[in-house]
Amino acid sequence: MRIVIGSDHGGLELKSAVNELLQQRGMTVSDLGTDNDDSVDYPDFAERVAIAVSRLEADLGILICGTGIGMSIVANKFPKVRAALVTDEFMAQMAKEHNDANILVLGGRVLTAERACRMVNIWLDAIYEGGRHQRRLDKIARIEDDVRNERI
Repeated sequence: MRIVIGSDHGGLELKSAVNELLQQRGMTVSDLGTDNDDSVDYPDFAERVAIAVSRLEADLGILICGTGIGMSIVANKFPKVRAALVTDEFMAQMAKEHNDANILVLGGRVLTAERACRMVNIWLDAIYEGGRHQRRLDKIARIEDDVRNERI
């Protein structure tokens, strides 16, 4: 499984903890930045991760900024991306089981490393249920296509 991770300065500390967890799980992780705590613009890093997932260069992505809000807004602009901002374990599970989220978004200033790592584990271990949820994802894909082709 190919996974990419990115953060701005507000998510750098949490990204380090999540990156360590992913490596402990034996995953190959591509860290797309940032690498220090200098102030940077979150859209730059959200774009890098979302492009990799959108182009199927990575199977999954994780984005972290101060709250996760900005990263999720940017990531969801890209085709085939289903980025889910989660704040608790139930949301992490539902993000995968019901929404087949391929990018998990976390808030570095609102979550402890311990809680964030629990949510990452839950999300990675959860399995998309399909069924009635697929009908909804198909509708999202249709809307995405309509927007891309300016049919709305």
